[in-house]
Amino acid sequence: MYESRVGDTAFIAGRWPLDSGLPTVVFIHGSGGSSVLWREQVEALAGEMNTVALDLPGHGASGGKGMDTVAGYSAAVEEFIASLHAPRPVPCGLSLGGAVVLQLLLEKPGKYEAAILINTGARLRVLPLIFETIERDYPAYIAGSKTMSVSPKTDSARIEPLLESMATCPPEVALGDFRACDAFDVMERLGEISVPVLVLTASDDRLTPVKYGKYLAEHMPKARLVHIEDAGHLSPMEKPEEVAKAILDFVRSL
Repeated sequence: MYESRVGDTAFIAGRWPLDSGLPTVVFIHGSGGSSVLWREQVEALAGEMNTVALDLPGHGASGGKGMDTVAGYSAAVEEFIASLHAPRPVPCGLSLGGAVVLQLLLEKPGKYEAAILINTGARLRVLPLIFETIERDYPAYIAGSKTMSVSPKTDSARIEPLLESMATCPPEVALGDFRACDAFDVMERLGEISVPVLVLTASDDRLTPVKYGKYLAEHMPKARLVHIEDAGHLSPMEKPEEVAKAILDFVRSL
């Protein structure tokens, strides 16, 4: 595992330098999270593709300030990808990260040959209770993720590294992330996305239910839907091998 930074943006990579002959999957985490979410995929897939996972501004080891718009984060990710000179970038995002990917595809048509959306939606309304809990008792919000964000069949110890990382994220940054999600809505624009898109859903995802992924897959002409059983919102950590296999099969098909 290679760890470095470009400007203020910290990232991990499965190989370095990047291989110019391989596509580059760029992993983007969700609200209040970090690249820790993707460690197993970054390592597992490095033999067949470039793998890079960044910390969004104000998250993890990155500097800068958190934002409250998806457009702001997508601009930061686009700048990061350009700074890396990443060959054949394939953005891959979960939840807020998925919204960032959709924004990239819509605002930069033709720039990305494919994309991956995991446990996300074209519209991401946020429960008022999430805002209230973060503002009132941030540690309680973190603790609640053990039940809200994973399947009842998942050993919560699997997500402890991410919870530890989330605890270091300032509450105001997490609030901004969720405000960005709450304002996001591209439901009427999905038909504009003409590149192949892998859509992953998880059976026990209570934050972005399976119907969100089905809607995505039904409204993008080249979408492929893959369903992960017995996993919740954090399926990359709950079912790392299955998520990695779905990504591998998809990238091989490009």
